[in-house]
Amino acid sequence: MDETWPVILFYKYAPIAEPEPFAAKQRELCVSLGLKGRLLIAREGMNGTLAGRAEAIDRYVASLHGEPRFNDVAVKRSEGDATTFPRLVVKVRPEIVALGIDGITAERHNQLSPAEWKRILEEDPNAVVLDVRNRFESDAGRFAGAVVCEIEHFRELPDYVSQLEQLKNRKVLIYCTGGIRCEKASALLRSRGFKDVLQLHGGIVTYQEQFGNEHWEGECFVFDQRMTTRVDEGLVQVGRCAHTNRPTSRFVNCLHDPCHKLFILSEEGERENPDHRLCPECLGSGFRFATAEYPRGA
Repeated sequence: MDETWPVILFYKYAPIAEPEPFAAKQRELCVSLGLKGRLLIAREGMNGTLAGRAEAIDRYVASLHGEPRFNDVAVKRSEGDATTFPRLVVKVRPEIVALGIDGITAERHNQLSPAEWKRILEEDPNAVVLDVRNRFESDAGRFAGAVVCEIEHFRELPDYVSQLEQLKNRKVLIYCTGGIRCEKASALLRSRGFKDVLQLHGGIVTYQEQFGNEHWEGECFVFDQRMTTRVDEGLVQVGRCAHTNRPTSRFVNCLHDPCHKLFILSEEGERENPDHRLCPECLGSGFRFATAEYPRGA
């Protein structure tokens, strides 16, 4: 039987005056513990997801909580294995989640516990649920009735906000995977005139720990080799093959070199036509993977 490796997900916006030396120490620690995964470090804080043997993960979490800046960071756990991450990546970035807007800093304004967020969802007719993740994430799963953003990257959200004008006077319940994007999305929305923006504290991961699939449909996209995680009890499958509309949560990258966009593709759909390894947009433009032909004028 394959050994189960815990996967941890955590973040905190906390000032790091010298991110390069801090990143070097984090890399050294992770290597010594045999951990794999991804750490993003910036002056604004740290965002990480790591996998390793249980004892090594426990030692890393103890070290993390031993840092005064991160002694209260919430660490969310799930199950993985030795293949969840192919390697360790530690990078210093301008932001730990890229929004790319000057003057927008993360805020914990109006963060609600999963229980309170769920209560408002159920009881307030003026409340609307807004998914601030990427388009392909909401394709795999989302809260029932959620408004989804047609964006490929979080940094596209500032330009997309103009398409959400009809929500400005509603009570907007926003959510993401673990909460990190909500802290910036909330600040962005409020800067654009949204009056009542409420964040799901801890994101989908914490909500599902308490309430499973209540009001949730499909699976939760994760940025590792697993691609999606699921709570099986009461699961409603929402993922659909982009070419055949079969129910599935299998993600692939478009094989057209300028694209490589993530999309959902069933195994049956791929067997039926090799060109289905292209996303619908690239296939519709005339490119064919099977014969490596480009449309005229490409």
